[in-house]
Amino acid sequence: MADQGIEAPPDQILLTESGTQAIDLLCRFLLEPGDAVLVDDPCYFNFHALLKAHRAQVIGVPYTPNGSDVEAFAEALTAHRPRLYITNSALHNPTGTTLSPLVAHRLLKLAEAANLTIAEDDIFADFEPDPAPRLAAFDGLNRVVRIGSFSKSLSASARCGYIAAKPEWIEALIDLKIATSFGGGRIGAELVLSVLKDGSYRKHMESVRTRLARAMALTIKRLKPLGISPWVEPRGGMFLWAQLPEGLDAAEISQKALAERVILAPGNVFSAAQSAAGFMRFNVAQCTDERVFSTLARAMSRP
Repeated sequence: MADQGIEAPPDQILLTESGTQAIDLLCRFLLEPGDAVLVDDPCYFNFHALLKAHRAQVIGVPYTPNGSDVEAFAEALTAHRPRLYITNSALHNPTGTTLSPLVAHRLLKLAEAANLTIAEDDIFADFEPDPAPRLAAFDGLNRVVRIGSFSKSLSASARCGYIAAKPEWIEALIDLKIATSFGGGRIGAELVLSVLKDGSYRKHMESVRTRLARAMALTIKRLKPLGISPWVEPRGGMFLWAQLPEGLDAAEISQKALAERVILAPGNVFSAAQSAAGFMRFNVAQCTDERVFSTLARAMSRP
């Protein structure tokens, strides 16, 4: 975190078993049923499911290539008085975009005026070629809670995440963790500690970033003949948010592909407003298989 400008001594960090558990604990700590929560539109689909489980009112704010639409964000604060905002600042899921410093400063000013807590889900931080602006760095972990995980970077089997928050919140979050899980994910934590200490994690991530950059370029190249174009070209990571040719519906195409045992990610899965019917999210790490593109081409051409 220090490499990204975030000062967080050990007494401000709580280990969790995943990034999802970290967000769940934060929701248990902050929310009451009926509270409004802002999310990006589009955003990671599991945010919708998790917030629904907490009986929160989910409010989508349109997302731009530079971050949240600031004017829409301000209007949502006034109209709904949300308790929490959940976002990815870097290599945003699903769009692959990165928050600009200007938008970050504006969002923090609005959050301060509205007494809003921001959960910065930063599980893709280590996939960046260079660190981008962080809300937690600008804010100093005052109003922003930083969430991280190693399940994407090391292995889905390495169940180790964390929460970095202001010191007075950590004890209460520890109590919640004990009350809801009684566990600690000790094996995952020891694995992460080992690879961080011996330097192998940095070498591993250098290799991963190189392979993902090649996969991103290849995926963009393979989608172009199908008329599918990137919304933005991400500076790293595994996700590509792409627009279909006009008139095509991503959900219909995904259903046709599913009949051939190929799973695609239609845009409206990520959109609270259901405004992304013409988009798909591609995980470039899964796009090395020729069947993705041949099946997609058939699904797009069939009436």
